[in-house]
Amino acid sequence: MAPSIRLSPAARSLFDEPLAIAVRGLGPRQRVTLRTSLRDETGELFQASARYQAGEDGQLDLARCPALPGGSFSGLEPMGPLWALQPQRPFWRLVKRDVQSPFLLQLEVLEGHGERPGRLLAQAQHERAFLRDGVRRVPVREGRIRATLFLPPGEDTFPGIIDIQGLGGGLSEPRASLLANHGFATLALAYYQFEDLPQKPKELQLEYFEEAVNYMLQHPQVKGPGVGLLGFSKGGEVCLAMAAFLKNITAVASLNGPVAATFVPFSYKDKFIPIVTLHEYKAKAIDSKVLDYSDVMDDPFQAPGNQSRIPLEKAEAQLLFVVGQDDHVVKSETLSQLYQYNYSIFHDFATHNTEKKQDENSNKETDI
Repeated sequence: MAPSIRLSPAARSLFDEPLAIAVRGLGPRQRVTLRTSLRDETGELFQASARYQAGEDGQLDLARCPALPGGSFSGLEPMGPLWALQPQRPFWRLVKRDVQSPFLLQLEVLEGHGERPGRLLAQAQHERAFLRDGVRRVPVREGRIRATLFLPPGEDTFPGIIDIQGLGGGLSEPRASLLANHGFATLALAYYQFEDLPQKPKELQLEYFEEAVNYMLQHPQVKGPGVGLLGFSKGGEVCLAMAAFLKNITAVASLNGPVAATFVPFSYKDKFIPIVTLHEYKAKAIDSKVLDYSDVMDDPFQAPGNQSRIPLEKAEAQLLFVVGQDDHVVKSETLSQLYQYNYSIFHDFATHNTEKKQDENSNKETDI
């Protein structure tokens, strides 16, 4: 029997869905290299490779067989060939622009180990999709709102979430589309550098975000009485400010978000939150190409009367801080520990962008 790659699901899976990988038809204890690759929408190549040894029966199941040292990863890592994908172009990030098309994952089994593995033994392709069948993508241009609403299949009502990205501008849809796959009516909300929104806002008016909350609560397929917020970096900061000043926010998940206004101040009616002082000279070089900005920001808790801190004590929502202990942009772990409202979840060794172990600024475009 010729070697073959067996995948489950076989041909297509969701981007956040586990993918079982196995190889059949190898020789007893045969040494092979498993190589995975995909190209992003700009054509940039991402690759990973791992070294394995088949069992006595010639079978290789990544759920039971650990990867040997010498590849992109080692140990028992069933999803290693996917999470270990690295760009051939230095510091480039995997970013999905069009969620209506999948990533195409290539898998190859090569003979032997070493710098140059041997002949090709088996290959397969697999689609990693962002939209489950039946999920609806609805562009939203209501009043000032510039967004995309993703609705789960069916005519029921669903819990509502507003997803807000970090610095970089534009409209990012991947996370919202994935949430809709799991039963949430999710609004991917742009707030600058998109269509007729401001290119370089001097302040972020929370009234704009309040419009988005009201839009969701008035939608016939959004289950009230409130909505949840999900934000990354500056987006997490925006979500915390919304929870502090707006009504009908029931829960917030902040992914490495500061608890003070950074870069762009906030305003709401007669209230104004100025930006915290940043000291660029405190940036430290980790190596020749990476800077550590974690000490650049003034501690918003130390300065008496600091008006930059978001008054989270006013929030009625449940607050969840998801932080990276290896974040070199924001000391979000320290800041979240100072608030004893609910729970903080720590991702060991995760960087500022918890979705990929790369620097937030590594892509010239925006965050996934």
